[in-house]
Amino acid sequence: MVCIYCSDETHVTNSRPQRRSNQVWRRRQCLSCKAIFSTEEAANYTAAWSIRAASGTIEPFSRDKLFLSLYKSCQHRKSAVADARALTDTITSKLLPQVRNGSLGDKTITQTALVALSRFDKAAATHYQAFHKL
Repeated sequence: MVCIYCSDETHVTNSRPQRRSNQVWRRRQCLSCKAIFSTEEAANYTAAWSIRAASGTIEPFSRDKLFLSLYKSCQHRKSAVADARALTDTITSKLLPQVRNGSLGDKTITQTALVALSRFDKAAATHYQAFHKL
């Protein structure tokens, strides 16, 4: 990876897996300017997963689309952005074992999100269910 300040090469000084979000946190130091910064490395599910809709169409998985639908459902909360981000991480990790040959059904995503929202906030789950039919 290149330095975010001078674009020279960097090396990793510390690395830790983030089990809850399925990411790797890394501390890096630039070999040239000696700047220190952190990065997070995560799998690119958009490129890896495809979603099968009930209509038969196939499209790439969109983490952003999932986040936005959760955010809209949590807008009544003061911490809607943070809550939606955490829920997106939770739902994505719950979906991981359900992926078969790189493919998921859209109803699987809806059901998994609904279960997570029901445990987190009943009002958010009701809002989500109104816009995402099973």
